[in-house]
Amino acid sequence: MSFFQSLEDLEDPQHFSLPDGFQFGVATAGFQVEGGINGPGEPANNWLNWERSGRVEPSGSAVGFWTDYEDHLDRVVGLGCNSVRIGLEWARCEPEDGVFDEQAIGGYQKILKACEDRGLRPLVTLHHFTHPHYLGDLFWLDPASPERYLKWVKKAIESFHPFCNQWVTINELNIYALETFVAGTFPPGKYADVASMVRAIDHLLTAHVGAYEIIHKVQPEAVVGTNNFCFSFYDIDRMLMDVLYGRSQGISREDLFLWLEERRFAYTNKVSAITPNPYRRRDGILAKLIRANVKVEKGLSRAIAAVYASPHELTSDVAQIDYYDPVTSHHLRIPGHKTAGGRNWLPGRLLWDHIQDPPRLANYAGLNTNAGQDLWIVENGLGSRVRRGRSYPRLDGWDRPSHIKASLGAMVGAISRGIPITGYWHWTLCDNYEWGSYEPRFGIFGIDRERANRWLSTDSMGGDSAGTYRKIIAELSRPR
Repeated sequence: MSFFQSLEDLEDPQHFSLPDGFQFGVATAGFQVEGGINGPGEPANNWLNWERSGRVEPSGSAVGFWTDYEDHLDRVVGLGCNSVRIGLEWARCEPEDGVFDEQAIGGYQKILKACEDRGLRPLVTLHHFTHPHYLGDLFWLDPASPERYLKWVKKAIESFHPFCNQWVTINELNIYALETFVAGTFPPGKYADVASMVRAIDHLLTAHVGAYEIIHKVQPEAVVGTNNFCFSFYDIDRMLMDVLYGRSQGISREDLFLWLEERRFAYTNKVSAITPNPYRRRDGILAKLIRANVKVEKGLSRAIAAVYASPHELTSDVAQIDYYDPVTSHHLRIPGHKTAGGRNWLPGRLLWDHIQDPPRLANYAGLNTNAGQDLWIVENGLGSRVRRGRSYPRLDGWDRPSHIKASLGAMVGAISRGIPITGYWHWTLCDNYEWGSYEPRFGIFGIDRERANRWLSTDSMGGDSAGTYRKIIAELSRPR
C-alpha cells in the first residue's frame, strides 16, 4: 500500500488533516552520531572494551554531530520537519564517577538552543543503550542501578529543562535487555540468560518510574515516556507498558497479575490474527518455551512496587513505539542463509534483512494505544547494507522512498480510523554507527565513509528519500 493509495482510500481525502500539533521529525542517538567517544582521552561508555579489543568496529568520529550539529539540524529543517529526536550521552556529561563536565553540558545546551532557533521541537532521550564505562558492563543487573541512573536524570533535567519538555527516559528497554543478555550482541555479550534479561528489565522499568517523578517535579508540563520495540510476543513488549499502565485503569496491585494474564490472552489473539503463517505457529512455540522457563511478570517486583508507590497513577504521558519488524520469530534464521552481499552465518537476521510489512504498522499502533493518551512513533525506518564503499540492494526489493511512502500511508490510515498518532520520527537523518558497525545504513541521506564522511544527495541505495519525505510532510501538513 503506497502513501497515495492510502489517501485515496479515505472517505474524504481532500479534508483529511493531521491532529493539531502533529510532529514530523527524524530520530538520532548520541553515541551513534556524535563521535568523540571511546578514543584516547575521550569519554568512555560501555562499548569501550569491545571497541578496543577489535570485537566491533570503533565508532570513531561517527558522523560528527557533536561539532557539526548546525549543518545536521539545517538538513532536518530542509526536510520540512518541526521536531528532532536527539540523545544525551551520559558518559560525555559525567566522564568520571560523580564528576559532571559542565563544558559538555553546555555543548548540549547549545545544540538544544540551535533546535529552538530553527523551530525544531526536541524529543530528548536520556539513555539510548549506553552508560559510562566505569559503571561496568553488567550495570543494569546491579540492584543500585536505578538509583544511580536517577542521579544522572536529576542533573540532566536541572540542566536542560529550559530547552526541552519532551523526554524519552530509556530507549527500547526490551531490546537493550534482549541484546545484552539473550542475543549477545551488546556488551558484555551474554547468551540465552533469560533470568538476567528479566532482572535488567525490572531495574530499567524501575528507573523509568523514578525518572518520571524527577522530571515532573521540575517540569510539571513535561511529556515523558519510554519506547518499546514492537514485538508479537506480549511478555517482552506490551506487558512492560501494561505494568506501568494497569494502576491508572483501577487495577490493584493484588489483581495486577490476573489482569496481565487477561491482557496477554487478548493481545495474543489479536496478534495471531495479523501474523502471517508459518510464523504464527513459530511465535506461539517461542512464547511457550520462554514462559515455561520464566514468568516475566513475576520478575518485575521492584518495578511493580515503584509503580504503586508513585505519587502518579500513570507514569507515562504518551504511548511511544518503535516499529520495524514486529514478528518475533522472523528474527531467527538458520545460519548460512543468503543475505545482501553474501551469506549470514549467524542464527538471526541482519538489519538489512528485516522483513518489511509497513501496513502492519497500523495494527501495532492500535495494539499499543492507551485510553486518553496520544501515540508517538518515535522510530521507523528501513535498513540496507554498505560494505567497503559498495552499496547492496535489499534482497526483497524494498527501497527507502517506497518504504517511507508505505509507512506514512499506513499511519494516515490508522489516524483516519481514530488511532491518536500525533508524532512520527523517521530513523534516521543520515547513515550512522549501528552498534558495532557502519555496514547497516538507515539514513535519509547516505554518508560516503570512504571519502571523509561526505554527505550524499541521495540515500545509500541511490534513492531520493529526502525528496520523498519532504513531499509527504508538505502534502499532509497543508491546510485543508
